[in-house]
Amino acid sequence: MATRAASPLRSVALPAEHGGWGFTLEPILLGLALAPSLAGLGVGVMGLFAFLAHHPVKLALSDLRRGHRYPRTRLATTVGLTYAAVAALGLVLALLTARAPFLGPLLLGLPLAFLKVGLDAAGRGRTFAGEMAGALGAATLAPAAVLAGGGDPAWALGSWLVLALRSLVSIRYARAAVRRARGLTVSRVSVLATVVAGAILAALGAAAGFFPWLGALAIWALGAYALWVLGQPPLPAKKVGWGQMFWGWTTVLLVALGYWLGL
Repeated sequence: MATRAASPLRSVALPAEHGGWGFTLEPILLGLALAPSLAGLGVGVMGLFAFLAHHPVKLALSDLRRGHRYPRTRLATTVGLTYAAVAALGLVLALLTARAPFLGPLLLGLPLAFLKVGLDAAGRGRTFAGEMAGALGAATLAPAAVLAGGGDPAWALGSWLVLALRSLVSIRYARAAVRRARGLTVSRVSVLATVVAGAILAALGAAAGFFPWLGALAIWALGAYALWVLGQPPLPAKKVGWGQMFWGWTTVLLVALGYWLGL
């Protein structure tokens, strides 16, 4: 049976980086949960469409760097510029309706975004450094949305810290799990060290009041799950991805509940 070819528009407009979707949407939803506002929604629109623009822009730049113009090059450029325009509109909405200054976290995240783009351009975007840079940069959307909505600055800082820990543990575990699925060797020691470090930092962060204990619980549960999975037969990469999505949404839910319930 012949298989239907993928739509050129779909292959250009929708990134295949499943983890990137989670690392982008989670901070947006957490920020809106902690401080619902139209300005926070604008921050979310900006962040989401900036993420979407990354894929077609990367394709277009890759083609141009090789000195070629394929049919997809013009399409990728058009789609990328369209996404960028929507992202700019989201930023304008946030600036016009913000209840407090919120650009600080986004400015701090810019170097991480540039690092991610640079590593992508060098073909190293899928390295641990590249994935961490992308995740940590995207996590700044949470504090930006909280501040834009007039939320507590302490909640803004805590939202980024707990998402940073979630990213650290998740990325280290997922990379090891995917390598196992491909029949490659992995360093269980590095995963264990990352899980232990994440657990300690989560406890210290919660004890210091940076984020609620339910946030620390989410990090501990994620670490326990990672170690348990690595002790089982290798999982298919798709199941690893679904697991990451589950733990991402669980972290957002627990952190939001922790803040609102004082837990």
